[in-house]
Amino acid sequence: MPISPSGRRWRRRFRPHDAALLTLPFGAFVTVWTILAMNIISPGPNVLNTITTAMGSGRAAGLASALAVGLGIGIWCLAMSLGMAAMFRLLPLAETAMTLVAAALLGYFAARYLRAAFRSAPDTSLVGRGGLGLGAAFLRSLSINATNPKALTTWIAILGIFPTAEARPGDIALLTFGACVISLTIHTLYALAFSTPAAGRAYRRAAPVISGLVGLFFLGFAARLALPLLYAGF
Repeated sequence: MPISPSGRRWRRRFRPHDAALLTLPFGAFVTVWTILAMNIISPGPNVLNTITTAMGSGRAAGLASALAVGLGIGIWCLAMSLGMAAMFRLLPLAETAMTLVAAALLGYFAARYLRAAFRSAPDTSLVGRGGLGLGAAFLRSLSINATNPKALTTWIAILGIFPTAEARPGDIALLTFGACVISLTIHTLYALAFSTPAAGRAYRRAAPVISGLVGLFFLGFAARLALPLLYAGF
């Protein structure tokens, strides 16, 4: 059976008493967290909701929105990683298939971001969402995160790269904790920095440059995943 790039790089032997320990090298987590951070930084439903909430309802509401994103990303990470870990143990070939899916999704993300980067006129209009209290801002942000297709496809791509089949409870806990901290930190910075209409418009003007850099990053990583599998003939 062919081994995916992630499996070839990080596969180890485990003993039963290692089940609750951290067993994966830290580089595996850094790769996932880097891809997650790049995707969070780029414009999307969660980012625009945090910015417009802070603009229209104040920094406190923006911070409540950021807290909900951190929680929501953690839930996505935990649910998807546990589900895929179970699938990979039942169907070993699924790990190679998911690596191909991850490469395809990263290629799709790259194309989408590069297309956004080359739009002739960036959209600079942002309308603040006023009248949201802390609870309303939190629940609104959590619901947007839960129904965001970008979140689903991002985690499918990420967990096609991360050696989920070899992960133990401690690994999944660290992965989830890191994902929560990264998303909460980035959205907190957005809520603090872009709580005025002028700052929001400045971000939208910079959005094409951000999208272009993220697109190039994803394109390179997609090639890094796909080429070894193509050379090996799957």
